Amino acid sequence: MVGVLSHFKTLFSVNIFVGNLAWGVDDIALREAFEAHGAVERAKVIHDRETGRSRGFGFVEMPNDDEARAALEAMEGKDLMGRAIRCNESEARERR
Repeated sequence: MVGVLSHFKTLFSVNIFVGNLAWGVDDIALREAFEAHGAVERAKVIHDRETGRSRGFGFVEMPNDDEARAALEAMEGKDLMGRAIRCNESEARERR
C-alpha cells in the first residue's frame, strides 16, 4: 500500500502561484529561483494577450510534494529582481 501511495503522490505535481513578480522576471528566472529548492517540472510567467507584457504573476509546478512545501516556505517574501514575491499553493481552476 505504501508503494501505491508514493507512486500516486508522484503522479501529481504541486502547482505554486507566484505573485508580485518584477516585470523583468521570465520563465527561466522563475525556474532558476525555485530549482534551488528542488526539481521544477514547469515554470511559467503569465503575459497579457494583447500587449505581451508580464501580468506580474506566474506558476511553478514541482513534482515532489516535500520539495514544493520547502520551496513555498523558503520563497515566500523572498526578493526576486527587486520585489518581494508572494507564494502559495494554487487551487485547481474550473474549465470555462
